[in-house]
Amino acid sequence: MKSVSKNKGIAHIHMAVLLFGCAGLFGKVLSCSPFYIVLGRTFFGSIALFVYARWFSKTVLFAFGKKEYLLFILQGILLAVHWWSFFLSIQMSSAAVGLVTFSTFPLFVTFLEPLVFKEELKAKDIFMAGAVFIGILLVIPEFDLSNTITKGAFSGILSGFTFALLTLVNRRNARISDAIAVAFYQNLFAALFLVLPILTLPMTSPQLTDLPYLLFLGVFCTALAHTLFISSLTAIRAQTAAVIAGLEPVYGILLAFICLNEMPGIRTLVGGVIIIGTTLVASRK
Repeated sequence: MKSVSKNKGIAHIHMAVLLFGCAGLFGKVLSCSPFYIVLGRTFFGSIALFVYARWFSKTVLFAFGKKEYLLFILQGILLAVHWWSFFLSIQMSSAAVGLVTFSTFPLFVTFLEPLVFKEELKAKDIFMAGAVFIGILLVIPEFDLSNTITKGAFSGILSGFTFALLTLVNRRNARISDAIAVAFYQNLFAALFLVLPILTLPMTSPQLTDLPYLLFLGVFCTALAHTLFISSLTAIRAQTAAVIAGLEPVYGILLAFICLNEMPGIRTLVGGVIIIGTTLVASRK
């Protein structure tokens, strides 16, 4: 991929994170099942990534072995579950709750990564994980599953957990250097994985008027956002990228306030500040 200047790299990653944060709004805008939202996102996203890889970036898409394709399938399944639980969380609660609880994924990475890669668990990591846990307790109003906000928060935590697993699998598969190819196959296999539940489970189908939203979600909030994020890494440090990426829930909550007039409660705001702040500090370190 062609490198960009540092200023363009900063602009690209902020635009990418803004688009990632914008994706959460579709959980409120679209009334169809989260299964269909994720299918639309991954289907249109994979098509856009294929077009970009084939005719613009000249990415090689068909030169992988059996082991790599098995890992792609696993990544696709995890991506589908991650996005399904993310949009379900937003539909049951609010964009703020979904984005904040998803941001707990570093908590899971902190404890799973040493187990998977046989690395030392550091005291500062445990301290930061504890801070994130306090933030979770503030976001969850009560431990009563009849409360839709609570159910939404738990679904968001599941989204964070599956994203943590996806992150670890991505690290295991890190020798595949072209992230565009990885993104294409993740979206493709996620879309294929979702066909079975959509055909067998009763759920609310999308309307024709939903198609432009699903197209925007797949092409801009997925394919374009991922491409911008990757292009930024040719000009800025990975640490800088990680810190800016931690702003995704901030952008998402601001967009929800501007576009949906959705104002998070005090507990959600305080819990979000703790969780997002801890994530940003961890990224800088």
